[in-house]
Amino acid sequence: MLNNYGIDIWSDENFIIEDGLAKVNHKCKPSLISLVRQIREQDFKGPLLLRFPHITKKQISTLYDTFNNSISEYNYKGNFNAVFPLKVNQLPNFVHPLIKNGEEFNYGLEAGSKAELVIAMTYNNSNSPITVNGFKDKEMIHLAFIAKSKGHDITVIIEGLNELETIIQVQSETNLPCPNIGLRVRLHSGGSGLWAKSGGINSKFGLSSTEIIEAYELLEENKMLEFLTMIHFHIGSDMNSIKPLKKALRESGHIYAELKNLGATSLNNINIGGGLAVEYSSYERTRFYSLREFASDVIFTLKDIAKQKGVDEPNIFTESGRFISAGSTVLITPVLELFSSEYDLKHLNLKENNPPLIAELNALYTDMIKRTAYEYMHDAMDHMESLLTLFDLGYIDLQDRSNAEILTHQIIKKAIALLEVEDYEDLKKLDENIQEKYLLNFSMFQSLPDYWGIDQEFPVMPLTHLDKKPTRSASLWDITCDSDGELPFNSQRPLYLHDVNLEKEDYFLGFFNVGAYQDTLGMKHNLFSQPTEVNVVFKENEVKLEKIIESQKIIDILDDIDYDTRDIKDRLKENLDTNTYQILKKYLNENSYLKTTWS
Repeated sequence: MLNNYGIDIWSDENFIIEDGLAKVNHKCKPSLISLVRQIREQDFKGPLLLRFPHITKKQISTLYDTFNNSISEYNYKGNFNAVFPLKVNQLPNFVHPLIKNGEEFNYGLEAGSKAELVIAMTYNNSNSPITVNGFKDKEMIHLAFIAKSKGHDITVIIEGLNELETIIQVQSETNLPCPNIGLRVRLHSGGSGLWAKSGGINSKFGLSSTEIIEAYELLEENKMLEFLTMIHFHIGSDMNSIKPLKKALRESGHIYAELKNLGATSLNNINIGGGLAVEYSSYERTRFYSLREFASDVIFTLKDIAKQKGVDEPNIFTESGRFISAGSTVLITPVLELFSSEYDLKHLNLKENNPPLIAELNALYTDMIKRTAYEYMHDAMDHMESLLTLFDLGYIDLQDRSNAEILTHQIIKKAIALLEVEDYEDLKKLDENIQEKYLLNFSMFQSLPDYWGIDQEFPVMPLTHLDKKPTRSASLWDITCDSDGELPFNSQRPLYLHDVNLEKEDYFLGFFNVGAYQDTLGMKHNLFSQPTEVNVVFKENEVKLEKIIESQKIIDILDDIDYDTRDIKDRLKENLDTNTYQILKKYLNENSYLKTTWS
């Protein structure tokens, strides 16, 4: 457990550890560090986002195969369909391979805004469905009519009666074909996990029972019942338990059947929304169901209700985005600095006559053996506290304090090495203050916004040294000037890393399962932009690095936030000689991340 960073829990066999290296578990199984070196050889420095389209394809295939197997097992008469919610990741380096990989399954797209709908209208496969969620105005509804006229199988899911009235209005004002209409229902059932408030009677979206009846009557009155084809519900993202889903299925299934029996003859789809969980924890499993169990429960429940009510078994739609996208992206960042480097023995400068406690620390370091390691280490920490008090009182000088810090740190390192710590429990016995601060070349606000915003856990591990015991209690710092830009050491979810010499070798950390939401939720805090991103594609038994998109240049970031970049250049040019201005121009055309080497 100490060495594998929980990879057997969260990786779904997408990544493995071999020969001390983190590797992609696909075809020729390249190590992540080899991919990083190839990219850095092309002079792309700073953090990297590696995208693996084959993982997305695997997830799409697994989703369809699992549901279709359950359909066969239960002799279910409806079919299975799925769409990807663009809000989860709208970036083209992700979306274009997704659409290509989903073509054989007729995997579609879900849009929740006008811009997302334009993406879906432009790029969705012709035989794949589009669903439209979220609050809509007349313009957005008109866009859906235009999409229908282009031949798309599009369903507008209404969130309120006013949207249905707008559909009726646009239908009367244009000669365009009407898209399919879905009703989002506000269920009494809620979800589980962080996003449980997405469902339930007090959720932001959906129609009450009374409004569902009103919507039916409004469609009937306007002779538009033929367009009512779907009901939709969503009880929350990343559900850790399947029990709430079963309740929601029964509730929505009965609503479907009641509307069918009322006269909604074209109604033949139930959209169960998203919610399939991803395993983010490195320490224990937090999802308490399998995809097979999820699919079986959906199929069995809806078949049972259809039989009870004497209606056709509905086609099933899902909108699970996190399940499809999270595992396909890895954030990789170099460690810039270890903040204990100033405590190396080369900085020790003992005097001819040292204060007694300094002499004692030196003796502890010199005389320590395995049997005395725990005792001497804690003695050293006690001495350090006493020496800090003496410094505050003016009884020792700055050189004494420096010597005390160096010796204490070296005693701790020596103790850990002598103890040959075997597991987490032994390490936990050590003082929590025995930590190493690792400075990482990335912005947490840009690249891990869910950690900062909602304390979302992400798996993290080094790319190398995985055949060695990590013995340093690690706190991770980003390079923003914000104290929130830190992943502090947590004894309940401890992260241990290696004691490395950055003057002799690079040390990279990978953050995994970051493909859902992190790209587009990230903010330009301190004006750090998206890291350089690369698609890693396997062709036969070779690895290709495709579509490298470099992190934004400083001047382009300033342009994005509406600075007049021409004015900036003109002002900066003032009072500078030509050579200095050319250097400045070069810096303006580089990204904001720190450089570990100069070229």
